[in-house]
Order: sequence, then structure tokens, then C-alpha cells
Amino acid sequence: MSLINRVLSTNNSFSALALRLPLGIIFAAHGAQKLFGWFGGYGLQGTGQWMASIGLEPGVLMAFFAGSAEFFGGVALIIGLLTRPAAAVLAITMVVAIFSVHIGNGLFMSNNGYEFGLALLAGAVSLAISGGGRASLDRVITK
Repeated sequence: MSLINRVLSTNNSFSALALRLPLGIIFAAHGAQKLFGWFGGYGLQGTGQWMASIGLEPGVLMAFFAGSAEFFGGVALIIGLLTRPAAAVLAITMVVAIFSVHIGNGLFMSNNGYEFGLALLAGAVSLAISGGGRASLDRVITK
């Protein structure tokens, strides 16, 4: 089996769709906040300044990387294209977010804790393992 087929391989179930769509929407929206300032976000400059303030330097570059991972990874999840690699990059992004921003605030979202990031991480890891499922472009390509 070629590397491409291994990366795109997936099962014949619709269950991954139940994770891909909501996670993809959430990630793409958060990425759009960082990259474009959409949905009340601060765009690259504002997000970059904040990232620099918490020690993620250079801030604008880190904002670009995080925003791109979230926006393009989210779009990839929505359409089910390159689901495994997109989900793996998103999982790494969530680990960085949890440990650089949220871990010191405890679990709960009400205190800006890592609860939401952990849920997103779990979903991303699940998709990295399972692939995009039956209703994905990955499945269409590998047929």
C-alpha cells in the first residue's frame, strides 16, 4: 500500500462525520479569528501581540501558524480531505494551547481552563486514528 493510500485510508462508517463537521467548524472559525479578524477576532497583528505577550515568539509568526493550522485544518476536516494529517496538526495545536495558555487555570472553562481544548484534542486524536470515514473526500480518492 502506498504512503498516500495509508494516509488517506479510512473505514466505511459515517461516524467520523459526526466528529469532522463540528470540529471542522469550530477550528475553522477560531483560525479565521486569528488570521482574518473574523467573528470578533483580532487578526494576525492583534493575535500576534497577544502570543508574544505570553512568550510565544515571534508572535505574528506563531499567530500565523496557529491560525493556519486551525483554519485550513478545520476546512480539511469539514470536507474530509487529508483528514489524518489535518487532525494530527490540530491535535498538536491543541497541546500547545493547553500547555501555554490554559493548564494553569485548572480544568473548567469558566476559569479559562483546558476543558474545551481537551475536548478538541480528543476529537482530533480520534480522527487522526480513524480517518475521515465513508462521507469523506479521502474515501473517494482511495476507491
